Amino acid sequence: MSEKAISDALNKIPYGFYGVTSRDGEDMNVMVVNWFTQVSFEPQHVVLGLQKISYSHGLMEKTKVFGVNIFDKEGEEVIKQFAKSREKNPDKFKSANYSEGPATGVPILDEAAAYLECEIVEFVDTGSGHDVVVAKVVGAGVRKEGKADDTLTLLDLGWNYAG
Repeated sequence: MSEKAISDALNKIPYGFYGVTSRDGEDMNVMVVNWFTQVSFEPQHVVLGLQKISYSHGLMEKTKVFGVNIFDKEGEEVIKQFAKSREKNPDKFKSANYSEGPATGVPILDEAAAYLECEIVEFVDTGSGHDVVVAKVVGAGVRKEGKADDTLTLLDLGWNYAG
């Protein structure tokens, strides 16, 4: 099978666009991700594809917690401000509105339609420069009612990050 065929097939998967927050004391970060999904019911586990060299990876290794901020389509401009790396945008929280997650203390972005607070169970090395982060959901909140098809995706942005 050709690499192009594999890429074309992977690009047919609808990817969400989420704000993942992490914190170690006063050191906080938010990054956007799209490789995220639920993988079990009991306990409720999720997985996140995370680049090993990302700033957030280091924070998560230390604290073993993170937050997933789920935006609806109206939140496009809010989340896009976090799309640049920590290196290019070192003070991402300067203009961010957030509160501390009640279960983990990670920053929860006020404009998110919903959020999850997660405790890391395991980092799985994929041999690709990314880890799969397996985590248990320990807290959550819904701030704006809606359905899954209201959630912001890469398709809504006209962006592509697969293949």
